[in-house]
Amino acid sequence: MADNSTTTIRATFQTRQAADLAVEHLVQQHGISRPDIFVQSASDRNTAGSAPSGGDASHDEGARGDAPLAGEIEVSADIASSQAATVKRSLADAGALYVWSR
Repeated sequence: MADNSTTTIRATFQTRQAADLAVEHLVQQHGISRPDIFVQSASDRNTAGSAPSGGDASHDEGARGDAPLAGEIEVSADIASSQAATVKRSLADAGALYVWSR
């Protein structure tokens, strides 16, 4: 009998760039469907992360001032329970500050 149980893995990232990289790892390395992956602010405030990255971090002029840096980005994914340890490790390798499951 196959184990069909699922779990939700959550991870927080300092930048949107790191969160996007983590999403790509989940899709490309673990075959998780994009509709099963969610990206949102880790708090109740709109945020692009807690540090500038990517297009928000111009090397010529410094960080953009119009991108809200009000907290961390959360990535969560609904996965097969059997993938939990591997996915947690992958999220940590992608730069997650914290990784947990529920």
